[in-house]
Parts: sequence; structure tokens; C-alpha cells
Amino acid sequence: MRGQDPLRLIRPAAMAGLAVVALVGTALSQAEPAIQIIPPLTGWPEPMVQGQVPPLGRPITDDVRRMRNYPEQPPIIPHAIDGYQLTLHTNRCMECHKPEYTEGSGAPMISVTHFQDRDGQVLTDVTPRRYFCTACHVPQTDVKPLVPNNFRGPYLRLGSP
Repeated sequence: MRGQDPLRLIRPAAMAGLAVVALVGTALSQAEPAIQIIPPLTGWPEPMVQGQVPPLGRPITDDVRRMRNYPEQPPIIPHAIDGYQLTLHTNRCMECHKPEYTEGSGAPMISVTHFQDRDGQVLTDVTPRRYFCTACHVPQTDVKPLVPNNFRGPYLRLGSP
């Protein structure tokens, strides 16, 4: 026994196992993929390919206040905001929507909740967490939806068809 190869009994089993793995691997590589990749809503089917970017939709600028679809929905912006500066030191929205400017501009005043900090303390100016308006409020565009949508919020169920 000393002179014999200790792995001589294991080698045939290992070779058989490798043959099974090779056969299964070959069969799987020739079979149809089980997972079907669904294309994203936007982008191109081939990754890393650059295509023609569709133009942005035309903003709705009728200044009509829209009904909200669900409770606590932030109001939408019913006018174009192209070119508005919204930086740490400048917020063009406040030129019309701050309480002291609403009478002259005719714009709705921002909610009193925008003046409360996390602890409910009322501040003299807009709280930093509510300063960047477009984090919650979005302008609307006149475009076709990407996917069909049958959603009817509680407000729509009560008063409209």
C-alpha cells in the first residue's frame, strides 16, 4: 500500500463528476434563457448605445390650479420654470410665493408647514428642508404617458367620472 498512489481510487469518481458537469453545462448553454429581460421604460435596448433623445414635452402654462389626486399630494407647478435658479442662496419661487409677495403676484402662498422645522417650531423664514421646491413640486408637461394608467384618487372618485 505504501508505494501505491493514494488518489487512484478518487480519480475515476472525479473524472465522472467532471463529465456530468460538462454535459449539464453544455445542455444549459444550448437551452433558451429562462429569464426574459423586459426593456426599461426609457433608454435603448442595447446597453452602451447612444440614440436620439426625444424632445422634452411642452410645459403646461395655463396657471390653472389642478385638483390633487390623493391626500397630502404636493401641488403641481402650473407654469414653466425653465431658467429658474434654485441654489443655496437663490430661490426664484420665493419671489412670488412668499407671504409678503403673494398679493402683488397673485400666486398662492406657500403653506405654513414650510416654515416649521422638524420639531414643529415656527421659523421666520422657510425651513431648509422645504427650501428646494422641486424636491416635491413638479411642473406638468403635455406628453403621452409612458404606460397606461387607470389610477383614480379618492378626490376623483367622489366628484368626477
